[in-house]
Amino acid sequence: MIRPAFSTMSIHFKCRSRLYPRSNVERFPVPDEKVPWFVEYKDYKPSTYNSPSIEGKPWADNEIGNPAFKPKWNDVDGNVNRKSYVGLYEIKDGYPLNPVGRTGIVGRGVLGRWGPNHAADPVVTRWKQLNNKEPVLQFIAIKRRDTGEWALPGGMVDPGEKVAATAIREFQEEAMNSIEATEDEKAEWKAKFHRFFSAGVEIYSGYVDDPRNTDNAWMETVAYNFHDESGTIVAALELKAGDDAVGVRWVDITNDLNLYASHKDIVSAVLKRHTDK
Repeated sequence: MIRPAFSTMSIHFKCRSRLYPRSNVERFPVPDEKVPWFVEYKDYKPSTYNSPSIEGKPWADNEIGNPAFKPKWNDVDGNVNRKSYVGLYEIKDGYPLNPVGRTGIVGRGVLGRWGPNHAADPVVTRWKQLNNKEPVLQFIAIKRRDTGEWALPGGMVDPGEKVAATAIREFQEEAMNSIEATEDEKAEWKAKFHRFFSAGVEIYSGYVDDPRNTDNAWMETVAYNFHDESGTIVAALELKAGDDAVGVRWVDITNDLNLYASHKDIVSAVLKRHTDK
């Protein structure tokens, strides 16, 4: 399993884009050398943005300063895991600080939790056989409804839910919305899925360079690889998009892949695992 690779992810790229996602709010410019908190940046005056879309949602935190909101930072807070895969994060003036550094915007943006927001990403793979050539490793990608980018079919970890269970649930919701089959055939597929998804290998756990990240809220993930070596389980299914996806397909893992957030780093780690043998 690879651990958070700050040599490749420590400088924000996608979370320093000019406009914050799903808004007209502009980020304050953050040069590469000003990303770390230990580097002084006297002119740093980022805007605060908390999306109206998260107000009152059962999965979202209250505002910091609300007397009813008493989070246990860097700890398991009831059913909510506020620990970071990166390690301990700093709390300044009551607000958690992004462990990698400045993003050009403060608040929560569209994220539900202050501090780490935990997701799970299933990387489902198969071999594409080519005539008289080395097979090519493929993975299932979904096209995100919000950005139009290709991504892993992952999602947020529900309170109290095991991370592996999230990965499996999200794959079934986003990549296998429906299977055109009889009830008996669906039951047979369900049994196959149970066996297949019980053999996942953890590939990565850590911080994600996600465009939704802010100075006070950020995405982290655990990624699992589920590989169909024989090509007789998920590889044989016709894929159909659902939930947050508008498209789904098998994608060749190549050097020129362009994926959402840090998903290319994760997929590249899966490729390395299957080819460095």
